[in-house]
Amino acid sequence: MAKEKLLVVTGEAAKLEDILCFAIYSANLAVNRLYKPLLDELGLTYPQVLVLIALYEQDHQTVGDLGDKLFLDSSTLTPLLKRMEAAGYLTRQRDREDERQVRIRLTRRGRTAREKSLGFLDGLVAASGLAPANYRELRDAMVRLRDNLFNAARVKR
Repeated sequence: MAKEKLLVVTGEAAKLEDILCFAIYSANLAVNRLYKPLLDELGLTYPQVLVLIALYEQDHQTVGDLGDKLFLDSSTLTPLLKRMEAAGYLTRQRDREDERQVRIRLTRRGRTAREKSLGFLDGLVAASGLAPANYRELRDAMVRLRDNLFNAARVKR
C-alpha cells in the first residue's frame, strides 16, 4: 500500500484549496453570513452571541472562566462585555469573596436574545447539507483539531 502524500511538500507551492486553514477561515465566513440576520436583529457581534450562549449554559461566571471557554483573553473580552452591559444584555459585578474577580450574569434581555438564537442553530445544521449525525462528527473532528493545535502551540512556547 502506497503512503499517502502530504499536501505540502518542500519546494512545492500549496494551492489555496489545499490549505486547511483557508478551508476553516472561509467556512467561518460562511457561518457568519448565515448568522448575520440574527446578529443584525439583536445588535450583537458573533463573539457576543457566543458570550450569551456560554452564560446561558452557566450563568454567574468569572471573566477568566468565560475567557477560557471562548479562547479569549481578558483584554479582548472585557471591552466586549462592557458593550454588552451597556446594551442591557448582562451585568458585571465584583465577586464579594474575591474582589479581583468579576462575575458576569445574563439579564432578562440577554436570556431572551439567547432564546431567539436557538432556531438559527437548527438552520445552520440544515444549511450545512449534512445529516445531523455527520454534522456532529464534523463538529467533533473540529474540536479535536482545535485542541490538538492549541496543545501543539503550547509545546512550542
